[in-house]
Amino acid sequence: MKKHFLYAALFILFQACNSAKDKDKAVILTISGEIQPESLGITLVHEHVLVDFIGADSTGDHRWDRQEVVDFLVPYIREIQEKGVKTIVECTPSFLGKDPLLLQMISEKTGMQFITNTGYYGAVNGKYLPGEISDLSVEDLAGRWIAEFKEGIAGTDVRPGFIKIGVNEGEVLSAVDEKLVLAAAYTHKQTGLLIVSHTGTWKTAKAQIELLKREGVDLKHFVWVHAQNEPDFENYRKAVQEGVWVSLDGIVWDVEGHFQRLKFFKEQIDLDRVLISHDAGWYSPGEEDQSGFKGYSSLFDQLLPRLLQEGFTQSDIDKMLIYNPREAFSLWPD
Repeated sequence: MKKHFLYAALFILFQACNSAKDKDKAVILTISGEIQPESLGITLVHEHVLVDFIGADSTGDHRWDRQEVVDFLVPYIREIQEKGVKTIVECTPSFLGKDPLLLQMISEKTGMQFITNTGYYGAVNGKYLPGEISDLSVEDLAGRWIAEFKEGIAGTDVRPGFIKIGVNEGEVLSAVDEKLVLAAAYTHKQTGLLIVSHTGTWKTAKAQIELLKREGVDLKHFVWVHAQNEPDFENYRKAVQEGVWVSLDGIVWDVEGHFQRLKFFKEQIDLDRVLISHDAGWYSPGEEDQSGFKGYSSLFDQLLPRLLQEGFTQSDIDKMLIYNPREAFSLWPD
């Protein structure tokens, strides 16, 4: 009997060690390569450096001087580094100003970690999609995105750390939007990358959720972006029950609205599936006046002090800014 007990104890210990070892294998892909999840630190999960709204047929890095953008951005990056931010998830999609070399330059200058993306943005009725989108199959799209994951983006060695798509508002997805969601599902299943989708209200999130479930995607790998646009807070409960990440990422535009939603989460649900950020930045190529650029500090200067005054704990804050992003963006081995 003692021998059986000893074997059982050793087996349990072996399993625990293997589990811990597997957990250590999780990585997060930044523009500088793989990092361990615990190196992520305080993370802003939805920000922009440069966004070019001219359209997919005209945009390109010929429209901006990288060094000028770096010089402009550095003070804003330094400001939030002083507040403890270690990582920015840069959500600018392809054909909207995504520039991994620019991010590398900013990172080298400041030490800020950046995570960039693969995928296409279908919102605004396809203005930011390549002209051949209608001729591309789901497999074609996924093939492009998987190639970026394996080989790097646009001839660089920068690999994406998540999939960024965007869809148009509505209860039923358009044919193009459905194609994007399906391609994201396929890419996720081949790479493990998190699916981050510009969405808006629950009706559009639900349409994507049903499609992803049909494709066998675990919804813990899906982020409902711009969920702050949902007026019925009870729909947050439905999303959390599905396992979805709920991203309240427009703080710079509406501090009060984010406070009310976070209060609802803390009192009525929990904060385990909540991500928060600004949706700030937006250096605009071709414009001499960059006064519309918004920094990344409203969270720290306005929202967090109020949350702490209203009963939120530092553990609550750390969960939303450190531990939830770490869990969401981690890639696990097969």
